[in-house]
Amino acid sequence: MVASSRSYADFTPEATFDIKKVDLHRLEEGPPLTATLTREEGLKYYRTMQTIRRMELKADQLYKQKIIRGFCHLYDGQEACAVGIEGGITLSDHLITAYRAHGYTLTRGGTVREIMAELTGRRGGIAKGKGGSMHMYTKNFYGGNGIVGAQGQIFETYNMSSLWKLPIIFICENNQYGMGTSVERSSASTEYYKRGDYIPGLRVDGMDVLCVREATKFAADHCRSGKGPILMELQTYRYHGHSMSDPGVSYRTREEIQEVRSKSDPISMLKDRMLSNNMASIEELKEIDIAVRKEIEDAAQFATTDPEPPLDDLCSHIFANDQPFEVRAATPWTKLTSTS
Repeated sequence: MVASSRSYADFTPEATFDIKKVDLHRLEEGPPLTATLTREEGLKYYRTMQTIRRMELKADQLYKQKIIRGFCHLYDGQEACAVGIEGGITLSDHLITAYRAHGYTLTRGGTVREIMAELTGRRGGIAKGKGGSMHMYTKNFYGGNGIVGAQGQIFETYNMSSLWKLPIIFICENNQYGMGTSVERSSASTEYYKRGDYIPGLRVDGMDVLCVREATKFAADHCRSGKGPILMELQTYRYHGHSMSDPGVSYRTREEIQEVRSKSDPISMLKDRMLSNNMASIEELKEIDIAVRKEIEDAAQFATTDPEPPLDDLCSHIFANDQPFEVRAATPWTKLTSTS
């Protein structure tokens, strides 16, 4: 038997792809209609999106086993948004999100172990087991807000940022449903990228990581050049329900979900591009899949065996850098200590 293996030299190091045209609001020119992808970038994007997908599926499993409790909003289906946005900015840029924050926690530098342990409320979690699904933080990432709209009164924010020419990219990840209500039933105008009024806007294919990346680069350049804020609507789709308490099939059909999976899945789209352009082999991508599954399983094992935070830690980490101080507990005669 003769066994042969392909070397890295056999693969195409770089390829250029056509991407969908972006709809524009108050802009004369938009992002390019092509995107160049290197092999290294493609493998990185593929691994990250697969990690987010597998991590969310494991969270689903642990939730159904009642190991994860409370609110839990999963991100599978929307992976191209987080990965594409990060491809268009740098880690020194600041990012704020709502809930459905697990993917961003990973792309912002968190580890799968830290995220899974936070979901199970363990001491090794990224917020020390005290934040849960909606409150995860890393450097320059200010976590998820648990209250819808807590990111700011949006129209006042649009107005002030426009008046002051602030370098802000406002992003609407339009996954087609607000909880259990479709955008067509809830909005007289579904052109969310125009909602900034005097703020320029882009409507982008949020299922294509390259389209999101190029639009984000364009938006970042717009902001950095002193032109003020810009709004991006990423048209995407979530496979799970709004949260784990929502089965997600009472207001949409299983056939609709399957159609999106078969025609527009962000991971499959990137995989097909890379394979059809000789940028990777099936075997190589399978190896990534196996490594990702192992990482997820190891993280899940850690998240179910790591100790819960002790009661003494309840009031700690209120401030980033301060001297320890006493905090009144449930009764006036009991005290807890807060440390940074």
